[in-house]
Amino acid sequence: MTLLSVENPTADFSQDNGWVILGKSLFIFVFLVLLTLLTIWGERRVVARMQSRPGPNRVGPFGLVQGLADGVKLALKEDIIPKAADRVVFVLAPVISTAACFLSFAVIPFGPTARIPFTHLDTPLQLTDLPVAVLFMLAVAAVGVYGIVLGGWSSGSTYPLLGALRSSAQVISYEIAMGLALISVFLYAGSMSTSSIVAAQDKIWFVAQLPVAFIIYCIAMVGETNRAPFDLPEAEGELVGGFHTEYSSLKFALFFLAEYVNLITVSAIATTLFLGGWRVPFGIEHIWPGANVGWWPVLWFMAKLLAFIFLFIWLRGTLPRLRYDQFMRFGWKVLIPAGLLWIVAVSFIRTYRNDPDLSSTAKILLVAGLAVIIVIAVSAYWSASSKDLEAAEARRIVAPPEIDPYEGGYPVPPMPGQAIRRTAGPVLTAQVAAVAARSEQVVAQDDEEVRGG
Repeated sequence: MTLLSVENPTADFSQDNGWVILGKSLFIFVFLVLLTLLTIWGERRVVARMQSRPGPNRVGPFGLVQGLADGVKLALKEDIIPKAADRVVFVLAPVISTAACFLSFAVIPFGPTARIPFTHLDTPLQLTDLPVAVLFMLAVAAVGVYGIVLGGWSSGSTYPLLGALRSSAQVISYEIAMGLALISVFLYAGSMSTSSIVAAQDKIWFVAQLPVAFIIYCIAMVGETNRAPFDLPEAEGELVGGFHTEYSSLKFALFFLAEYVNLITVSAIATTLFLGGWRVPFGIEHIWPGANVGWWPVLWFMAKLLAFIFLFIWLRGTLPRLRYDQFMRFGWKVLIPAGLLWIVAVSFIRTYRNDPDLSSTAKILLVAGLAVIIVIAVSAYWSASSKDLEAAEARRIVAPPEIDPYEGGYPVPPMPGQAIRRTAGPVLTAQVAAVAARSEQVVAQDDEEVRGG
C-alpha cells in the first residue's frame, strides 16, 4: 500500500467534469499557440539584438504581430505537392508531428489545486496525470519524430530523404540519452507521475541533487528538438531545407508550429522534473506562505519555462552547427556512457543512504565497488579514445613541407604549414625559360633603341 501511494499521482481529479476537461484542453491549445507566436517574436528580437540589428518592429507594437502575419502569409500561399510524392503520407506527416507535440503537454502540471473562477470547483492545474506520465511524454515525443521521417520519405526527393534519415538517427541516439537522464529522477522521486515528482521537490530541487542528469537532459533536449547547433535534419547549408524542402503553405506551417511547440514542451518537462515545477524558487515560501497556493504558482512555472526558451534562443544565436559525425559520436560515445555511469552512481548513493540494514562493512564495500566501477569505466573510455586518436593519426596523410604549386600543370595553393618551392615545375620549366630568354631579348633591343643604335 505504501508503494502504491508513492507511485500514484498526487493530483486529485475527482471534481473534474466534462466541461472542466474541455476547458483545460482548450486552454492548453490556446496557450501553446500564443506562446509559439511570442517565442518566434522573441527569438527574432533576441537574435537581432545579438547581431546588432532591430529585428521585427513594423507589424503591431514592437513587431508583436509578426508571427501571426507570417502564419496568414503561409496559409495564403499555393499548396504544392510534388508529382513523385506519396500524397496520403505527405499530407499526414505534418499532422502527426503537430498532434504529438500538443499531446505531450497533457500531463504537465501548471500549478497545484486551485479554485476555478466564478465556480465552487477545485481542480488541479493540469489536464491529467498518470502513474507513468513521464514515459507517456517520451513515447509521444518519439511518435512526433515519425512525422519528420515520413515527411522526408514521402516527398520523393533526395534532400528530404537525407534529412529524414538524419532525424531518425538523432531520435535513436538522443532519446536513449534523455531516458537515461530521467531514470535518476525516478529513483529520487519514487514515481513517474509528474505531480508526484513536483511534490518530491518541496525541499530541494532535483537540479541540485542530480546536476549530471540535468546537463545530459538539456543537451539531449536540444538534439531532440532539432535546434541549433543540432539542427542537422534541416541543415539549410547542405540539404536546402532538409525534410521539409518540398513542403509549402499550411503543411509547412504545421511543421514550423510543431518545432516551436516541441521546444516549449521539452522546456516544460525540464522545469517539471528538475526545477521544482510550479514551486516558487529560492525558499520564498518561508517568507511568503501563500506563494505556492492558488494561481500564483502559474507565474513561477512560466518564469522557469521562459528561461529555458531563452536558453534555446541563446544557443541558436551563438553556436555554429556541428558536423553530423561529430554529433553522432558525441551522443553515442559521451552522453550515453555518462548516463549509464550516472545511473550506477545514483543507485549506489540511494542504497547507501536509505537502507537502514546495511552494516558498516557493507557500506565500505559499497563505496569501494562504486569507486572500482568508476575507475574501470573512465579507464575504458580513455583507452578507447586513445585508440581512436591513434587510428586517426595512422589514416592521416602527412603533407610535404614544400610543394610545387604548378606540378601537374594546374596551380594548387599551399596548405597551412607548407612552403612554396621556388620552381615552375617540370612541365613548364622549358616554357618559362623560353619566355625569360625572349624577355631578355626585348629588353636588350629596347636599350639599344634608347641609345640611338
